[in-house]
Amino acid sequence: MDTTRQQKISRLVQKELSEIFRRETAKTHGTLVSVSSVRVSPDLSVANVRLSIFPSENAQAIMDNINQNERGIRHQLAQQVRYQLRRCPELKFHIDDSLDYIDHIDQLLAKDKVANKDDEKENDTPNS
Repeated sequence: MDTTRQQKISRLVQKELSEIFRRETAKTHGTLVSVSSVRVSPDLSVANVRLSIFPSENAQAIMDNINQNERGIRHQLAQQVRYQLRRCPELKFHIDDSLDYIDHIDQLLAKDKVANKDDEKENDTPNS
């Protein structure tokens, strides 16, 4: 269970990181990086950031780039939150693939629905 302080810092970090990624991805047309969630450790020293990347085909390349530039991103974040936080937490980025998972489940359900309709049509036709 997160404390109120952890929740406040998580929301602050999520808001500011979202703005940083919005500005950076505006330069690269066709790519969208959004911050799905942020979880801050109890000692407030580490923030686990889950990123949703669209299109998902480029997700790993973009994630590698983000991890290489983690120090710069943390510095930008520290500049944004310098009056709210004494120390900026260390950032750990993770891919949030829940949208891909949901899409995969929808595709499977659609295939099952089509298969069920085909089975019903075969059972409804009278045998000669």
